[in-house]
Amino acid sequence: MYNYIKGKLALKTPTYLVIDVGGIGYEVNIPLSTYSKLKGEEQCQLFTHFYVKEDHQALYGFLDKSEKELFLLLIGISGVGPSTGLAFLSTLSPLEIQQAILSDDVKTVQSVKGVGAKTAQRVIIELKDKVVKLQIEGQEAGEPALVNSLSPEVAEAKEQALEALMALGFSKSIAEKSLKVVIRKHGTQLKVEEMIKLVLKQN
Repeated sequence: MYNYIKGKLALKTPTYLVIDVGGIGYEVNIPLSTYSKLKGEEQCQLFTHFYVKEDHQALYGFLDKSEKELFLLLIGISGVGPSTGLAFLSTLSPLEIQQAILSDDVKTVQSVKGVGAKTAQRVIIELKDKVVKLQIEGQEAGEPALVNSLSPEVAEAKEQALEALMALGFSKSIAEKSLKVVIRKHGTQLKVEEMIKLVLKQN
């Protein structure tokens, strides 16, 4: 229904944006990969998908077409809903997902929160031929680089990360414990998206 949305970036969080288009604020759910690429922009354009079910309607947005295409492929798999689709793109880059599927890497696919062994195998079997056709530009894979300087906004970043993790399905207590482990292990220089990604990789 909606191919893309373009407007003023009124609010940015790790899990959703509010985009002002002609005085109307559209709430758009996003993966961590999209959040990470939005720096200090005042305007943005997202490729969107309007998800409709009997009890749920939501708008999902992505900076890159390949992210949207991959998201649509993922939620077409039985057992993979929009929340899990976002978890895929919040845990792994599109290139990492593509490589994991093509190499039958069940372990990597299963590292995404909410994905069990059977679902991981189903994703690989059903998407192997389809992801070959995706035009995914080379993207950096692996752990995000840590920031070298101490951030004076660590507490605020931790709260944003906590809110995002809860939106991704973590209980508050588990999310808080996981964030403490990540910060203790990797230091207080982490950005919000780095905290979230590291927690997702360890759970």
